[in-house]
Amino acid sequence: MASKQPQSITQSLLSRAHSPDSAARLFADKIQHRTLHLRPSSPPPSNAREARRRARLKRDSERKKALKPKPLSARQRRKLGLYEVPKSGQKYAIYEPLHKLWVGYIREILGNEVYTGGQGAAAKLASADFHGAAVEVVRSGCVSRVGIKGIVVRDSRFVFEVVTEKDVVKTVPKEGTIFRVEVPAGDGEDDVGGKEKDGPGGKEKKGKAGSGKFIFELHGEQFRYRPADRATKKFKTHFLKKL
Repeated sequence: MASKQPQSITQSLLSRAHSPDSAARLFADKIQHRTLHLRPSSPPPSNAREARRRARLKRDSERKKALKPKPLSARQRRKLGLYEVPKSGQKYAIYEPLHKLWVGYIREILGNEVYTGGQGAAAKLASADFHGAAVEVVRSGCVSRVGIKGIVVRDSRFVFEVVTEKDVVKTVPKEGTIFRVEVPAGDGEDDVGGKEKDGPGGKEKKGKAGSGKFIFELHGEQFRYRPADRATKKFKTHFLKKL
């Protein structure tokens, strides 16, 4: 005759509070066949500091992602056409007010040096923004680009995008190109063609070439920087072999 196995303390306690069937069922479900969930143990003391640092960085990155949206990638910006001037916006008349704003901006930067020029003016022009400037290609490694004239609608690292008076946007590389820029030095409203308003009647007269204007040339070879980068960059004068 097989001997009866002794009950555990848990079974004896359950049998006091429940019937034999209920006590057996509770013991089997809650204790004998209960699943045991394991979790990783804490890192050893030698790596505890590194683990806390990684956890803190992960927590901070998740917090930043929740507060600040992820910026668009370069591929997404190109796909959305953020770098392209729409066909409806390729009109010279649209950018004439921008050119007037740029003239006021560059006069404020140059101050009295708009009349005298010099190295001080050159340093200020090198770090200026040329969105809205009226430029003309006077020398280029590609002869077909010489004579292109218009208002800069985009000043990127390697090219100027210029809208001409014929409502055409042309992309001119800075490499191997020299641009001429004219800044009206007087108080009159001078446009790109050199017309000046005379008197309250608004009569226009043709001025002499270069009269009342500060004319300078940009060597695109040494100007291949974005406007944001030029604002903080210090340019140094050095000899250019190609001139």
